[in-house]
Amino acid sequence: LLTGCNWEAQCQHWVESCLAWGPTFFQEMLVSECQYLNGTEQVRFLQRLIHNRQQLAHYDSDLKRFVADTELLKPDADYWNSHQPEIMEQRRAAVDNCRHNYIMASFTVDRRVEPKVRVSPMQSSSLPQTDRLACYVTGFYPAEIQVKWFKNGQEETKHVVSTDVIQNGDWTYQVLVMLESTPQHGDTYECHVQHWPMSPGADAARGKMLTGVGGLVLGLIFLALGLFLYVRRKVSVLPKIQPKITLVQL
Repeated sequence: LLTGCNWEAQCQHWVESCLAWGPTFFQEMLVSECQYLNGTEQVRFLQRLIHNRQQLAHYDSDLKRFVADTELLKPDADYWNSHQPEIMEQRRAAVDNCRHNYIMASFTVDRRVEPKVRVSPMQSSSLPQTDRLACYVTGFYPAEIQVKWFKNGQEETKHVVSTDVIQNGDWTYQVLVMLESTPQHGDTYECHVQHWPMSPGADAARGKMLTGVGGLVLGLIFLALGLFLYVRRKVSVLPKIQPKITLVQL
């Protein structure tokens, strides 16, 4: 991968350099990154040329030149620095693009939206004697999230079914995690949602547990579930279900 390679001889040299590594199949990566110090007061643009996970050469805006990280790419780096004014000008202009990206970071990279969680009972169509407890987690960003079901303090893994994390189309995501279980008297269920809405590098000790309101709402939901079980099964003792929802912010 060589951006702006318009010279047949140079391209041929690049192909021969790649083939000199031996394997017929190889991976080429051109990775660009912006580094900031005190906002946009000092901006550094780096572009790394990587072959099979090994960095061969890179451009450093602080040095205003390409640097060969291997002897193999030293002729190429010298050529780019001396005979490629258009490529050099593009790399210098990339610093301005970095400044623009910094302004947009608050709407993209740093954007955080806490999830909304709702739990409701569902009757299983495949197993008539089994009820499903559905944990709906919606409206969160970024997509990294972890949802677990706990029964009587123990994590449930065998009877848990989850959808993939789905895009809502508005920069938020949703996921549905279901637990197949037959509630018994005294059982306690917990849908545990762990999200990472804090900015990178935040102190994990600042995590907090959001409970109370969710427990109250879920209490009403599971009260309805208890009545449903009572009518359907005609049993004399309702299962005592004390749900709890926990949202962990790290």
